Amino acid sequence: MSAARAASYTGLVVLGVLVGAAGSLVQGGWVPGGLLLALAGTAGLFYGGLRLTGTTVGVGAAAVGWLVAVVVLSLGRPEGDGVFAGGVVELVYLLGGMAVAVICATAIRTPQPGGPPGRRGI
Repeated sequence: MSAARAASYTGLVVLGVLVGAAGSLVQGGWVPGGLLLALAGTAGLFYGGLRLTGTTVGVGAAAVGWLVAVVVLSLGRPEGDGVFAGGVVELVYLLGGMAVAVICATAIRTPQPGGPPGRRGI
């Protein structure tokens, strides 16, 4: 793996953490617009990771960062404070973000260099 590719994956993990944290704060603040905005940002991150790296590992790197941020923020603190209130909107954000990651990783394929999209000949 080249240094540029490793830096891309590392950057996508960091962006995933930032988008996950921002989405966690926005999704509950303005229903349903905040939820839609958070999911749109998540989809943009995952699709951007696919386009940047040209591989599904780019989606996975961004999704790992996003999931870490969302899980850490959903745990709360011993005092009882937490970002998520435990409602349906938070569940839709969590499951919707994971669904978007799976869709971007499996359904969207980038064209292969030097040929039409599709399977490579053997």
